[in-house]
Amino acid sequence: MAVGILALQGDFSAHAEALRRAGARALVEVRRPEQLEGLAALVLPGGESTTMLKFLQAGGFWEKLRAFAARRPVFATCAGAILLARRVEAPPQASLGLLDVTVERNAYGRQLESSICEATVTPAFAAELGPKLEAVLIRAPRFKDLGPSVEIVAHAGGEPLLLRQGNLLAASFHPELSPDSPVHRWFLQRATG
Repeated sequence: MAVGILALQGDFSAHAEALRRAGARALVEVRRPEQLEGLAALVLPGGESTTMLKFLQAGGFWEKLRAFAARRPVFATCAGAILLARRVEAPPQASLGLLDVTVERNAYGRQLESSICEATVTPAFAAELGPKLEAVLIRAPRFKDLGPSVEIVAHAGGEPLLLRQGNLLAASFHPELSPDSPVHRWFLQRATG
């Protein structure tokens, strides 16, 4: 089965390349709600969450995306993670309400304050991801008020950067911009294995 990448706006092509490097054989760039049918999993890329909202709230896309993400594996990065959150701050905006966290938009600074740090993988996930991950932070959101079913997969400086809740995986950083992405491999194994 194919893995979809929401391709309305943002860095979807970098995710496609990272998924190919991770071994994905069938990828679909999703631009219409009917393209969600039959997909094994979906990636919600980074970009501009308010712009994505405008596209998604037309033609029933929003409702179909919510239904898909409630039952299938979804990997969301940066703006994609904002779309998944239960609550969004700074400023508030609509979200799918599926990931039990509050997200503070642009919490790590503006574009000029982008950075790369080393994230520590929680021991429970180190066998699959390794002990450390490169975390490229670009206008990154901060995860706060994590619900009881949310697991911290990786963190840096006391801040959670990669989360898992059931079928949902959310990163405040951009693993698709690193030369190697164990996160994409792990997601692909979980989504299609």
